[in-house]
Amino acid sequence: MFDYKGKVVFITGGSSGLGTQMARGFAQQGADLVITARRIEKLEAVAEDLRQYGTKVLPVKCDVTVTEEVNEAVEKAVKEFGKIDVLVNNGGSSKNAAVTEMTDEEWDFTIETDLSSVFKMTRAVANKMAEKNYGRIINIASMYGILGTNQNTSAYHASKAGVINFTRAAAAELAPKGITVNAICPGFFTTELTIDTLETDDFKQYMGITVPLKRPGNEGELNAGAIFLGSEEAAYVTGIALPIDGGWSSAK
Repeated sequence: MFDYKGKVVFITGGSSGLGTQMARGFAQQGADLVITARRIEKLEAVAEDLRQYGTKVLPVKCDVTVTEEVNEAVEKAVKEFGKIDVLVNNGGSSKNAAVTEMTDEEWDFTIETDLSSVFKMTRAVANKMAEKNYGRIINIASMYGILGTNQNTSAYHASKAGVINFTRAAAAELAPKGITVNAICPGFFTTELTIDTLETDDFKQYMGITVPLKRPGNEGELNAGAIFLGSEEAAYVTGIALPIDGGWSSAK
């Protein structure tokens, strides 16, 4: 099961963090990869590392909020590999502030980067997948898309909740075209951007109270969910939002 040889996986936000971790997971299963981000030098370094698994890797510079760059990246992928079997919408960012203090720019940036980008990439790739009557789309949402918190991140909460319901609607719409659409809702995960915060005594204490497993997700622990949802074997799974959060959302 879960053999990706001959499959092409397209991952946005592939230059660092969870994107790089998932790319490595798919490469270990034999997939060829297209990885995109805004930093081409970082992408090229990641691509070189991934090639050690014997797979083909195409790094493509792409800002997922810019429609023209999204469409160009998809065309480059199809020109190189002839198809896209799996899309992982992982790219995103946010600007956080309290509801009473957030600016229009902060709100618009977060919604555009975390939600509108998912629509733009899904639209471009789903059209290619429909030609083959086959596709797997995986949208990276968040546990904060399931429940609210008092952490002054309302724009992020809204964008990720939007990703989850966009996933459900797209799943229903694209099912007749042979395309499944699912979401993953990660909890706290260790990456180069979060490790300093997660390793503090205060945050460890916080996780001890809020996360039943009492720790953040380790590198690679999101991969199994992505590999499952992107597989041929998951053909009857669509429209779900899968929390991978150490039990955080179940304990609320």
